[in-house]
Amino acid sequence: MTTADDVRRVAMALPRTEERLVRDRVTFRVGRIVYVAISPDETSMGFAFPKEERAALVAAEPERFHMPRPSDERYNWVRVWLAAIGETETRELVEEAWRMVAPKRLAAAHLGERPPTSGSR
Repeated sequence: MTTADDVRRVAMALPRTEERLVRDRVTFRVGRIVYVAISPDETSMGFAFPKEERAALVAAEPERFHMPRPSDERYNWVRVWLAAIGETETRELVEEAWRMVAPKRLAAAHLGERPPTSGSR
């Protein structure tokens, strides 16, 4: 089972991450872009996730993952019950969400990948 403190520990270890409180939700962001938000009651976590893949994720594991609030459906976002994930999955979800919003060179350097070259597509 994951707690808000577990999420915080993973997120704050990622470069350029800032923690902010927005409308009773703890959020983690790079610049102005939020990549993780914890619900006010700390039972669920919203995180950056490709819009085109979230319906399949929720359908495959509806007891763990759920759709964002209707006002957030326009974003690349999905939610997970914190009690349904462990330490390894928490790290994976938070790091992948961070990777979606972090500058590509920063993400590559932090995660030990080859940085993109200026002429490649």
